Amino acid sequence: MKNVMKQKIKQIVKKIAIVTAFIAVSSLSFAQSSGLTNLDWSKVEKQAKGQTVYFYAWGGSQQINDYLRWVDKQLQQQFDVRLQHVKVNDISTAISRLLAEKAAGKTSAGTIDMVWINGENFKNMKQNQLITQPFVQQLPNWQFVNTDFPVNNDFTEPTEGLEAPWGIGQLIFIHDKKRTPTPPTSMTKLLQFAKQNPNKFSYPQPPSFHGTGFLKTALLELVEDPALLYQAVDKNTFSKITNPLWQYLDQLHPVSWHQGKQFPTSSAHTLQLLDDGELDLAISFNPNEVSSAQSNGTLADTTDSYAMTNGALSNIHFLSIPFNANAKEGALVAINFLLSPVAQSKKGDLKQWGDPSVLKKQYISGSAANTKLFKSVAEPHPSWQAALEQEWQKRYGH
Repeated sequence: MKNVMKQKIKQIVKKIAIVTAFIAVSSLSFAQSSGLTNLDWSKVEKQAKGQTVYFYAWGGSQQINDYLRWVDKQLQQQFDVRLQHVKVNDISTAISRLLAEKAAGKTSAGTIDMVWINGENFKNMKQNQLITQPFVQQLPNWQFVNTDFPVNNDFTEPTEGLEAPWGIGQLIFIHDKKRTPTPPTSMTKLLQFAKQNPNKFSYPQPPSFHGTGFLKTALLELVEDPALLYQAVDKNTFSKITNPLWQYLDQLHPVSWHQGKQFPTSSAHTLQLLDDGELDLAISFNPNEVSSAQSNGTLADTTDSYAMTNGALSNIHFLSIPFNANAKEGALVAINFLLSPVAQSKKGDLKQWGDPSVLKKQYISGSAANTKLFKSVAEPHPSWQAALEQEWQKRYGH
């Protein structure tokens, strides 16, 4: 009997060893086939030649679109790589496409090579295994990145090398000093301001990330315990926690632009309405928006930006590569270039985009070295994004 038991144990151990070896080999094969393990950068650049990188990114800013056209020219000249900017209003559309491709078994030759993401979208990609293998620290230009910035977490979600930091976003407000010399510096004061100046304030309609950013900024100030927002949403307490926000909006909307029955479509729309005199405040996620907008004539010289007294909702925005990207090498080359001092200085140019750089200060040149940042307020847990958007749509969507 003992011999039989010993034999069975040996067989079980042998099976476990075989399965373990199979998993190890499979994992190694996947990592090697992804082309992102122990990168030989000269080979990456060689394989990238002739590739077109389909980059899914927000297309609502002329300055950003112009910058990406410049990037495309640089990549073509230096690396024989094309960057095709696929403009989207909400990057979640790209995530939906990736989910559909995965469900259809399309594990290679995908339609998306690179995405501009953060927050809830990154969390979704990570949880659904829609991202390629970790690659960030193998980029030659990673050495220039300022790791004192929160580049290892995205809305509290660990990045684990799956996305490369690209820039810094801060939710700020813009006013015309001539028309509105003393703008409201808190959400409570903003409501008072809106009541005293009806039809002169609004915010982009969620799920525009500027609109959702406004909701989070308001909730962080109005909620009794802000620490609750840095934990995952609890359905049992969501209603109670967010009740102050909905009470606030119920008062704000009737005195807002179009009485809250219509909302600006984007941050750029609020800038246009501010310039036209229809709004007294605009909203942006770029703390240097005013400088670049003034240089291209979008805003008057009398405009200025500011943050609420509590600070500006702040985050790092990132770049990542989908699991089935057709041009992984081209995407790696593109991301590495976008992290170069030249590209980051161009992006941070106050006459270009003005997006604050993620590099160490000594590597930034020109006006990009003078970009300003406001007091920072960390983004809540990513689960709040979708939960707030869904509830907003239920209450105010038309």
